[in-house]
Amino acid sequence: MIAAAAPNVLIVDDQRDTLDMLTDALGAEGMSTTPAADGRAALSIISQHQPDIVLLDAMMPDMDGFEVCQVLKTEMGLSDLPVMFMTGRNDSEHVVRALACGGVDFIAKPIVLSELFARMRVHLTNARKTRSAREALDSIGRRIVAVNAAGNVLWATPQAQDLLVRIGLRAEEGSALPWEVKVWLGGAQDSPPYIYKRFEREVELRTMERRADGVTLIRLIDREAGTQEERLAQAFNISLREAEVLLWLTHGKSNKEIAEILQLSPRTVNKHLEQIFEKLGIENRTAAATMSVRALWE
Repeated sequence: MIAAAAPNVLIVDDQRDTLDMLTDALGAEGMSTTPAADGRAALSIISQHQPDIVLLDAMMPDMDGFEVCQVLKTEMGLSDLPVMFMTGRNDSEHVVRALACGGVDFIAKPIVLSELFARMRVHLTNARKTRSAREALDSIGRRIVAVNAAGNVLWATPQAQDLLVRIGLRAEEGSALPWEVKVWLGGAQDSPPYIYKRFEREVELRTMERRADGVTLIRLIDREAGTQEERLAQAFNISLREAEVLLWLTHGKSNKEIAEILQLSPRTVNKHLEQIFEKLGIENRTAAATMSVRALWE
């Protein structure tokens, strides 16, 4: 088995002692580190090589950590890069500013290393899962758009970008969705799908997830073709959730990967597969994938 690469941590702090202490401590934990003594140096480093996580001092001269994080999340488009703030001030104003500009966590100085390591592992794991899910969405052809609370595009899979352009909407990062879509996004958590009509084409928007940080994941469906899950559900008389599991299985994902992508437990995925095999009258994954490919091809 190939060992996972050591996480690369960018440490940004104007205090040399802090940089040295964290470099030594994180190195002892098996992580690789890159130090930066100010915000502009940090942005320059990230533009050349993106780290796995950033430890960012909130209070620095010239360009403070809040400004650095704002640039990372908006101008550089690194919405998935976890940023942990470090500061000697533990007041609510700093916590609010850190989270508002895109930080995932806040740790007070003097830093308790055991607490820092535990929090970093959580955020590194979450970031890995997010990247894995996005790569899977790209590979399977899902049309997914992530938007912020203002209704501006943060990222979109290539297939979603293509569909947006075909109905006359801008797809690049920072683009604003039409006002009527923003009104729909501002509705209730369980709002029904929204049908956007333009150029004699209907595109259905479904809310996949509303996250605590204000990011909403939207799935786009070209109503002329329907979804692959709907086609599999109809072809085999299975539920839409079972069809989702079958679709990811068809694309070569393991049970663990399917569980992460669909935010299910591995036990639930196994249960769905048992039901799929029974309904399709088959005994293994290969047979299920073969039948699925045939149904989608037809």
